[in-house]
Amino acid sequence: MAIRVLIVDDSAVMREILGGIISCEADMEVVGYADDPLIAREKIKALNPDVVTLDIEMPRMDGITFLEKLMRLRPTPVVMISALTEANASATLRALELGAIDYVTKPAVLDLDELPHYRHEIADKIRFAASRKAWVARRQVDLKKTQKLARSIKTHANNDQRLIFIGASTGGIDAVKQILVQMPAESPPIVIVQHLPEVFTAAFAKRMDNLCEISVKEAEHNDRLTPGCAYVAPGHSHVTLVRGAKNFVLHLNQEPPLNRHRPSVDHLFKSVAKIAGPNSIGVLLTGMGRDGADGLLAMRNAGAFTIAQDEESCVVFGMPRSAIEIGAVMKVVPLHNIAAQLVNALNSGIGESA
Repeated sequence: MAIRVLIVDDSAVMREILGGIISCEADMEVVGYADDPLIAREKIKALNPDVVTLDIEMPRMDGITFLEKLMRLRPTPVVMISALTEANASATLRALELGAIDYVTKPAVLDLDELPHYRHEIADKIRFAASRKAWVARRQVDLKKTQKLARSIKTHANNDQRLIFIGASTGGIDAVKQILVQMPAESPPIVIVQHLPEVFTAAFAKRMDNLCEISVKEAEHNDRLTPGCAYVAPGHSHVTLVRGAKNFVLHLNQEPPLNRHRPSVDHLFKSVAKIAGPNSIGVLLTGMGRDGADGLLAMRNAGAFTIAQDEESCVVFGMPRSAIEIGAVMKVVPLHNIAAQLVNALNSGIGESA
């Protein structure tokens, strides 16, 4: 059965481009168009699409407000269509937090040479979104569990030398957020590699900083790791852990992509295994591919405590599955319980090396 797509965009040109791309795919069809969210709301009720493509900037109601209402009242797989600007980066990140499956950036100039790539990207992301319909519905239930848990976790552990490292890709914006908002202010330093374009990582760090008890910043070269702070790898550089005179320090580098990514989770995790294995906790979250699996195994072999997100709560189980299959994971945990697992591990002395 063909994937039924509703296109929501106030630009007639974009509606025509998206409609043409989707109509050329044998396994999908356009069931309707809407040029603003209020029209879209009625069409979703009438047409029950499998996937919605959604613009951010629209009249009468912006796309983020509409998405929030949609996910609360009628959870539906959504692919955001976003212009690649700093303002739209922040909005797109908010959309991914709210449960949008993925995003596609609008081409700044419609280049016919780039159209085949654009066509494949849109079609692939619509197919993937359609496959995650059950996850979108289940996410609303899991969020209620997380919100209840957030009020109950506390830690009084001495976290001066302990470190937490998190790797994530597709679906990771929401997953990382759900963990960070639960971490108490006295948490040990946390370093995050989330696969994102360069323009997105600073916006992501700023967004998390506004939401969390801990401080969150985009990592810079020679950052000294401080308890109560999380560091997001910038979209242009690998992050490596080194030991300074008194603190652990982050170094950035422009080495070639690893596992097709820069920053790469493996690049960070392998440096952690060499420098701070027994003092560290590694967490591998939702994502396509296998970036982070080998690094997490190196961390475990070096004495770290290692966690992977479970399949049911992942948008994509690729990265955690790869780590589990090679024996890198000590605990497989649903997303809503990972923060509690981290705090329990810290309180029990895990990651506290002599």
